[in-house]
Amino acid sequence: MTGFALQIIGERINPGFKSTKALFDNEDIAGIQALAVKQAEAGARYLNVNIGARALTDPGFMATVIRAIQEVVAIPLSFDFPSADVQKVCLEAYDRAKAGGADPIVNSITEHRWDLMELYKTHGPFKVVFMASERVEDGQAKGNKTAQEVYDTARRCALRLRDEYGMPLSDIFLDMSVSAIIADTTGLNRATLDAIGMIGADPDLKGVHMMGGLSNIGQQMPAKAADGSDLKHTLECAFLTIANPRGFDTVLGTPWRGYHALPDDNYVLQAYRNFLEQTGSNALRAVRKFYKA
Repeated sequence: MTGFALQIIGERINPGFKSTKALFDNEDIAGIQALAVKQAEAGARYLNVNIGARALTDPGFMATVIRAIQEVVAIPLSFDFPSADVQKVCLEAYDRAKAGGADPIVNSITEHRWDLMELYKTHGPFKVVFMASERVEDGQAKGNKTAQEVYDTARRCALRLRDEYGMPLSDIFLDMSVSAIIADTTGLNRATLDAIGMIGADPDLKGVHMMGGLSNIGQQMPAKAADGSDLKHTLECAFLTIANPRGFDTVLGTPWRGYHALPDDNYVLQAYRNFLEQTGSNALRAVRKFYKA
């Protein structure tokens, strides 16, 4: 991870990966354990655990997976499911002692899904991933489209977590929702990066973490850039090259991916900077420059 001060939340224990889904389908506990060890040995700071919809229908298996992972790794876990009932099962199965006393992460809460914080009173303390991409307005959930909306939501809810629950800001991970560039004609990437800068510059939010999953950014893009490089991976590094100095310090990703800072003359970084300045049809034309010189 040359050039970046980053921590990785290992993403691979998730049925979105075909090989991991097969482990769940076959109840291959040894295979799940091996995957946990591989991520930990590759430098993951946390392991995200998501068994999909089965968590609702088979909570016993959810608990079994958590206990099995903790038998072989000593790093804390992140529980990825938007249900208070599932999170309760996860928190009750989690053994802090086996993680060196570290608290787990509840992933994720939103302003309109605040009921998960009721667990803080009965099963806390824990850390949280908060989705800064959504807000509540007039009692309805609405997506944030501008940097100001993302920043206002993140600030309001981070300070609420601190003031109402006594949660240290360092226990809060703001998920900044990195968007796919291929469909971004309204400047969502630019808004995310601007919001990261605003949050990073706010002294009242000093210590809060900013994070996101990077795999979406290159969705449906070709494998190779115009200069022959790995387009999707280099695009992820381009985002980090801009975002990390602004305070984006955590990636939900694959620990052995090898994120690194790009030099200013890197082709993909230059194309990404150009893309960030465009909207509408100009943004679509700018996307083609990534893979067609």
